[in-house]
Amino acid sequence: MARGKFGERLKRERELREVSLDELSKATRISNRFLQALENEEWGKLPGGVFGHGFVRSIARYLGLSEESLLGEYDLARAEKLPPPAAKPEQPIPSPAKWIPAAALLGGLLVLVLIFYSVRHSWHHVTTYRAAKQSAASLASSADPPLELSLSTSASTHVRIIADDKILLDAEVYAGETLHFTAKHDFDVSATNSSAVLLQLNGRPMAPLGLPGTFGRMVYSHKDLRQTSGGDSKP
Repeated sequence: MARGKFGERLKRERELREVSLDELSKATRISNRFLQALENEEWGKLPGGVFGHGFVRSIARYLGLSEESLLGEYDLARAEKLPPPAAKPEQPIPSPAKWIPAAALLGGLLVLVLIFYSVRHSWHHVTTYRAAKQSAASLASSADPPLELSLSTSASTHVRIIADDKILLDAEVYAGETLHFTAKHDFDVSATNSSAVLLQLNGRPMAPLGLPGTFGRMVYSHKDLRQTSGGDSKP
């Protein structure tokens, strides 16, 4: 059957069997207006869904037609006349919330502030430590006066004097000589004849380098001055 000819075929099959609309209406219990709407393909006047299919089945059975074939033609004809389904409106892509960029910017600023204060605190700690170390060194150096060593000999002997790791003297010193030396931290004094050497540290007599007639060596520092002041050193 040609497309859109469902109503014409239905009317032709009814008339070929000499069945009037009234007779068909009474037999199928379908009102005349629905039968006329089917033959005229006035789909707007007909119920859809199972009701429309029920009308077609009842008519096909009464007229002796194939129900499935007639239903297929009915569905095809009705589908051609129905308006196309309305296009589904596109859902707009939601724009990002306005607070998200602001929150990201605020978070970045907060991180920068934390980094700044962390670096500042670390630098302050380092500078404070350095200042304290320098101050302690300055106090230590100012608390201890320079060391002054006086050396006198009663007999000739070879003497070696090292002040703050620097050699000041390494030679023969003759009887009756008196020599003076200065250091910041310590003196390392040695002589081949210990009893020939008399030493004074900042004006205070120091213990002999060793036994008489033997090689002797001693290291003198501010500690020796403090012991002498406390009366701990031996003559």
